[in-house]
Amino acid sequence: MRGASTWPFARPFARIRQRGCYSRFVKERDLTDVGGTPGGFGEFLLGFIMICVGGYLLTNQVTVASSYWNFGGSNTFGITLIPLLLGTGLLFWNGRSIAGWLLAAGGLLFILAGVIANLHIYFQPTSLFHTIVMLVLVVGGLGLIARAMLPHR
Repeated sequence: MRGASTWPFARPFARIRQRGCYSRFVKERDLTDVGGTPGGFGEFLLGFIMICVGGYLLTNQVTVASSYWNFGGSNTFGITLIPLLLGTGLLFWNGRSIAGWLLAAGGLLFILAGVIANLHIYFQPTSLFHTIVMLVLVVGGLGLIARAMLPHR
């Protein structure tokens, strides 16, 4: 096992410690410092909790449904598999084949785009009050996190 003095990056860190930069950046920092500025940990934590609760409530009201695969016509999913299968075959034949990697990656991206294109996202009916509470939690949490990044002392 090599010692700390033979570690390849030990010399630059030793220079930083000699100049005094290390003590300024590490020793004067506290656990409650957020974003490289003093203070603000409580605001950051409250904002993070608000974003999590608001995000959960908001995504809980969303319904995602899929439809039939109709990418340029009806029942075309098999055609979208052709580039993926050709690329996979080329990769089994020669693992360094650039055409095989391009066809396989392009086929996967084509299938992923088709799946996403055929999703339907609906917001379930809810009261205006509940919608405002959800959005205020998310936006208020973002504001608290942004304020926590400013210096407090």
